[in-house]
Amino acid sequence: MNREEEKQVSLSFFGIPKVLPYLKPYRWMIAGMILLGGLSSMIDALYPLFNRYALDHFVAERSMAGMGLFVVLYIGLVLGQAAINYKSAFACSRMEVTVNRDLRNAAFNHLQTLSFSYYNQNAVGYIHARVMSDSGLIGELVSWRMMNFVWSGSYLVGVLAVMLLIDIRLTGYIMLLVPAAIILMVFFQRKLVKYNRIIREINSRITGNYNEGITGARTIKILGIEQKMIGDFDEEVLNMKKTSIREARFSALFISSITLMSSVVLALILWQGGTLTRENIMRIGTLSVFMSYALEMLEPIQNIIETLSALAAIQVNIERFTRLVSEKSDVADSPEVIEKYGDAFRPKKENWEELQGDVEFRDVSFRYPDGEEYVLEHFNLKVPRGTNVAIVGETGAGKSTLVNLVCRFFEPTQGQLLIDGRDARERSQLWLHSNIGYVLQTPHLFSGSVRDNLRYGKPDATDEEIMEALRLVSAEDVLAVMEKGLDSDVGEDGGLLSTGEKQLLSFARAILADPKIMVLDEATSSIDTVTEKRIQNAIATVISGRTSFVIAHRLSTIVDADVILVVKDGKIINSGTHEELMKEKGYYYDLYRTQYEELVWGAGG
Repeated sequence: MNREEEKQVSLSFFGIPKVLPYLKPYRWMIAGMILLGGLSSMIDALYPLFNRYALDHFVAERSMAGMGLFVVLYIGLVLGQAAINYKSAFACSRMEVTVNRDLRNAAFNHLQTLSFSYYNQNAVGYIHARVMSDSGLIGELVSWRMMNFVWSGSYLVGVLAVMLLIDIRLTGYIMLLVPAAIILMVFFQRKLVKYNRIIREINSRITGNYNEGITGARTIKILGIEQKMIGDFDEEVLNMKKTSIREARFSALFISSITLMSSVVLALILWQGGTLTRENIMRIGTLSVFMSYALEMLEPIQNIIETLSALAAIQVNIERFTRLVSEKSDVADSPEVIEKYGDAFRPKKENWEELQGDVEFRDVSFRYPDGEEYVLEHFNLKVPRGTNVAIVGETGAGKSTLVNLVCRFFEPTQGQLLIDGRDARERSQLWLHSNIGYVLQTPHLFSGSVRDNLRYGKPDATDEEIMEALRLVSAEDVLAVMEKGLDSDVGEDGGLLSTGEKQLLSFARAILADPKIMVLDEATSSIDTVTEKRIQNAIATVISGRTSFVIAHRLSTIVDADVILVVKDGKIINSGTHEELMKEKGYYYDLYRTQYEELVWGAGG
């Protein structure tokens, strides 16, 4: 959503119905909050009446008659208000954290169902803000702001009713000034909302600069651009300071204007009320009540305007959040498949067939959801179980497309992908993914111990099974230098390990699941030559008997593949064994010779 859309959205309240389904389970809690807000406002409206009685009876008449009952009732009122305030604060806090939990769970769970194309088209920061920031603002809206609105509205209704019953003339004077106060508050509130929005935008850029300064610290030092980074950051911070000062000046002017308005109202009541009191038309206690109400009426009016302004502004957050949770995945199981096999959250593993490993592309054409040109057109390929398929080509040629289709991260635009002779769409995604081992070029480890990370491949794996997986990929040496062994912490995203060590652990994690299909996406490119030689033997053992797809940068590692697919400019231009492709002396031949010469010259140098 761009900025122009945000401005358009913030002028209406169209987004409110979209969050109602998330509030339905808590309708009784909301009703209780409304009741507490109304009771609290009624008690607040009663205090001036107690003061009126005290002035008229205990002060003006110099009598202590009924003082005991008055004190008991007053203490009861104070204690009742304290209890209601406690309940109100607790109810608001509970409502806020509960709604935040539900919204964030809904967003996070929905993100697990979205396909790769969504993550390709949306930045991490954008998604993070939808899950955390937007949901937090919605939670605040339906708790504290709603309570504030209820209290303010019921307080105004109660106070106006009391004033009209006591003296309609003074009430009329006050009501003459209310429209002027509302106009003044609306004017200032719009300006403040505008400044606050600018400040939030600047703050987002500052946060982004912080993030780049930390995550890109190594690159910054290598390029020697510290001064540029400091200059950019200083510029944003200075802009934040100037805008915040303007906002503070305007806010101070707003407060001063409200104070002036209150003084005008108070002076008018004192002038007119004093005249009535001097003429014995009005008692001093009644004048005190009007003075109290006049001073306190502007606060709930301000609260209501602020709440309505916040409600208008938060439409953007509601729209962005609901757009996220209503996002449709490009890859989704049909209702019939979910009924039989379950979904990612409630799998019916008792109905899962054993995967054998036969893969077939049948007249497959494919283009990415955000692309216009076909990456594959009428592509056919049979991969019997146990076949080792290598995919080669220059960087950016489109080598990952085939394995993304095999893993069902994307669906064919036309044609069929068959797994064990059946269309992959006839069985659940989780069934397929549970039978695939995938090792990425850039491995990702989760925060936690080595044991925790490897068990993502097989949650019930024993320590003996974990050690066997490490041994298969020659990764036991990585564990040997760790002080706590399997309990050693890998750090955030494996930050305490080298890239090669992370790669070896990701190999062990994939192998631990004993997958029927193995996908290696340039998985040895981050490993040094010595380690690569050690791991090639392990890979040969691991892929034996399994269907495997190997995206290779180093062509020397795939010369024994059963079939090699050559990719160029997003198209498969040739296929065959290493010997067949070398005899043709085509594109593959040129790639292989170029790498061989680079290796020889590099060794000679």
